[in-house]
Amino acid sequence: MDIATVVGLIAGIGLVITAILLGGSPDVFVNIPSILIVGGGTIAATLINYPLSDVLSVMSTLRNAFFHKTVTPDSLIKKLVGFATIARREGILALESHAGDAGDEFLQKSVQLAIDGTAPELIKDILTTELAFMEDRHALGQSVLTAMGTYAPAFGMIGTLIGLVQMLTTLDDPSKIGGGMAVALLTTLYGALLANVLFLPAAGKLKVRTSNELLTKEVIIEGILSIQSGDNPRIVEQKLKAFISPAMRDQASANK
Repeated sequence: MDIATVVGLIAGIGLVITAILLGGSPDVFVNIPSILIVGGGTIAATLINYPLSDVLSVMSTLRNAFFHKTVTPDSLIKKLVGFATIARREGILALESHAGDAGDEFLQKSVQLAIDGTAPELIKDILTTELAFMEDRHALGQSVLTAMGTYAPAFGMIGTLIGLVQMLTTLDDPSKIGGGMAVALLTTLYGALLANVLFLPAAGKLKVRTSNELLTKEVIIEGILSIQSGDNPRIVEQKLKAFISPAMRDQASANK
């Protein structure tokens, strides 16, 4: 579970709830018509914009924002250097017994391609193609969440206009003004909360996840190609450390 995502979500919702409780009764902030306008409208607009399968896949996309097994580049480099050492001493075919211990599907596939004697150019082509389509899939999930973050405030404004019209048509009856005003204000609140606490931050987190995953997979590709070409493990290590920051390089050296 990603702690930063959970802490941020709890903090954002918690601060809003605390402000509501300090200001009086929370009941006044619950309005069913406002929820229907913002929630239903956001979903409806998203379904118009995207196929149903893409919208349904957002649930798994959101799950990736909360539950994501992070593979750090420094630990990956250590593993690849270990593979390079084995290949250097015993030959690349010796990696076959270690491929299942890779701990990463992409790494395992890369090692297997090298063991099978696939040409380096073909290995790079296969893996970079997989990388490109992975990025496209992730970008789709991000775009759906970004779209929902755009639609939610828009339907909040639509709800505000509906509430104002209802309020203006009942000016002669003061007892009905409150209902229209509640719809007018609460729909804007709901739309802003959904967009800025859930949809847009989740899209941003997924963008960061994609960037990190691309980095780790690029490290794998470079490492496997170096191992296949028979590079010295120290050379492999230096090549792969070029992908990470100086601070992370120092940490990797300290963990040896």
